[in-house]
Amino acid sequence: MAVERQLSDYPKSTLQDVYKAFYQEHFGPEHMISDTAAVRNYLNHELSTMGDERGGLYYEPIGLNGDYVRVYLKAIKDGLITADELMRAFLDSAAARQEPAMEWSTKWGIIIEVLDEIKPEFGSSERELLHKASKKNQAVHHSKVYNEAYHPHYRIVDCHIFELLLKPLIDR
Repeated sequence: MAVERQLSDYPKSTLQDVYKAFYQEHFGPEHMISDTAAVRNYLNHELSTMGDERGGLYYEPIGLNGDYVRVYLKAIKDGLITADELMRAFLDSAAARQEPAMEWSTKWGIIIEVLDEIKPEFGSSERELLHKASKKNQAVHHSKVYNEAYHPHYRIVDCHIFELLLKPLIDR
């Protein structure tokens, strides 16, 4: 199951990080794109300030259905794709986004039920804050714990766009 995979692959995930992973799949990158010049500037800034991310993944599917892929900026740093290629895929993914079949708060409730079954140690105050965020369709950032453990630098790309534009370049 996707929730168990998230916790297994990223054991330092807080409830906030679980929320973020599934929120990203539910909404795709659209919530991040209001000004394409700012998006490009932030990508350039992130590329210039991120560490040498040796090892690890270039990409991975996210969420319940794998409709989106996290493409790690390491693929740019290692010369497999260009920043322009990732930007194109990222922007195309926002434009191609389909309306989700269910409301985010409903989906988040299902994820919480799964979490209750596998009983991770998540606090009730964090749970309540995220419940309120889900009702407003609010995005969240990765937690400080997650950032320190995994140094995430990636962009979300629709799986079909990824398969067409980026995967052939990364996997060559």
